[in-house]
Amino acid sequence: MSARESIAANIVTVLGDMTSPALKKITREPFDYERLSNAQFPAAWLQSGDETRSDATTGTREAVISYRIVGFVKGTAIDTARNELIEAIEEALEVDRTRGGYASDTQITDVSTDEGVIDPIGGITMVAQVRYFYERGAL
Repeated sequence: MSARESIAANIVTVLGDMTSPALKKITREPFDYERLSNAQFPAAWLQSGDETRSDATTGTREAVISYRIVGFVKGTAIDTARNELIEAIEEALEVDRTRGGYASDTQITDVSTDEGVIDPIGGITMVAQVRYFYERGAL
């Protein structure tokens, strides 16, 4: 399994282990939030994004990849639920910034919300940038 894939799998596992709030659905495949039952909220999906690569040393490459986390909440206090989900995701990812030893660092670099556009559902998007190293020719 590639480092990119191992890091993505780690993020899904970590988010799936959250307890407050517990994600009822976490996947790497986009889904239609309007088709979820009330019992499936909060829900999220992870998407591998852009990546930059450069030489770190002779034979070693450095990469920084962005993972997009798209989450959805439902209820009466949507803004509060969005804020709680954002905080829980960031705290969960902070526990092990090495993504199980596959990375050297993880940072949340961007957070946005739907700003009430999809009420009574609330949406968030977070970008986690993950830095990792690999040997040239071995991903």
